Amino acid sequence: MDVVRESAGAGRVVFWEESARDGAQAKTLMGAGFRVRLARETGRIFGPDGPRHVVFAAGFPAVCAEEFEAVRRVAVEAEGAVSVAAVCRGVDRDVEQAVASVRGSRHARVMVVVPASDAMARVMVHRTAVHALEDAVDLVKRARDRDDSVAVDVCLADASRADTSLMAHHAQAVTDAGAGLVVLADTVGSQLPHACHDMFTRVRAACGSEVVFASHLHNDLGLGLANTLQALAAGVRVVSSSWLGIAERAGMVATEQLAFLLARHGGELLGADAALWWTPPSLTRLPGIARMVAEETGAPLGVTTPIVGTGVGTISTGTPFVHPELFQPYDPREVLGIEPHVVLTQLASARVVTAVATRLGHTLDADQTRTAMNWAKTRAYRTGRSVTDDTAFAGFLEGLTGTSAGGTP
Repeated sequence: MDVVRESAGAGRVVFWEESARDGAQAKTLMGAGFRVRLARETGRIFGPDGPRHVVFAAGFPAVCAEEFEAVRRVAVEAEGAVSVAAVCRGVDRDVEQAVASVRGSRHARVMVVVPASDAMARVMVHRTAVHALEDAVDLVKRARDRDDSVAVDVCLADASRADTSLMAHHAQAVTDAGAGLVVLADTVGSQLPHACHDMFTRVRAACGSEVVFASHLHNDLGLGLANTLQALAAGVRVVSSSWLGIAERAGMVATEQLAFLLARHGGELLGADAALWWTPPSLTRLPGIARMVAEETGAPLGVTTPIVGTGVGTISTGTPFVHPELFQPYDPREVLGIEPHVVLTQLASARVVTAVATRLGHTLDADQTRTAMNWAKTRAYRTGRSVTDDTAFAGFLEGLTGTSAGGTP
């Protein structure tokens, strides 16, 4: 049984997770052991329904022997946690290699990348898009003949600049040949949201209901999230994403952001009757996985990174300190398991200074609080750094109060 097709057909969302595969084109490299760990952790977001909600693109086996082995390890060791996929070009030997890399793993898939526009076809296969798409039908048949337990998906590269009628015709043809999914890709990230919605609507309308579509939308114009939501609004339920948004060039929609939005606002975005989950995602797992990916790849978690960034749950000014619920769209502790953290900056109020001092084991009177607040503000402008770290402030407080943390003279 193709559990991904089953999920999409039931209206459930499936994440095609690309951080290990497309993320490599963002100049990152995940080791084989880390890919296994990441696949398992991503699947655990959905508990026992991990394989029905996550396709983990483990890599591109044709790159080299080491890449093949990395994909193979994920297929063997993450089996049951997610559906594992290998990605390949539309070349017979690459398809054979991709099938071999995931063979024997439950819910295994391969995704064959085929150019859908003439411009991309000339570069990728030195032929027309029609010929490339016709070849895809034969590739699907041969792959299914090799091992019918491995699902075969077809990614139509540069779909955003391709003819919708041509894509619809061949989407139906590859599905009739045994393809599981047909992925429409905005390969260069140039599509605007209304055009994305129109593309998926037109192509889906020209095909039978047995054709299951997926999205793969890049973020070069900063529209990866908006376009993915448009694809979902057009009826697509399999959506490509990547932890921290890492992918080629400017990346794609971030897995953590998309999962959060759909879990918290899926009804508002897609209709109150939308039943998006077999098992709803455990959002408290998102920050830990994001930190894990950042450490492995070097992709930074910034103060402005949505959902998992270093600014989430931090407070540094007076009114947000007193009424944090007025300045947050959700409670980070309740929803994500992120504890609130008061940070000392040049914007600090007396309440903020007192809270940080208390955390460091010091009780200040009113005069000491004013002195500490003035010190923190002056220090910030003198150093050119907003945040005063706890070590520096603790040292100042010991001199100010004549005691170490906890009141020891």
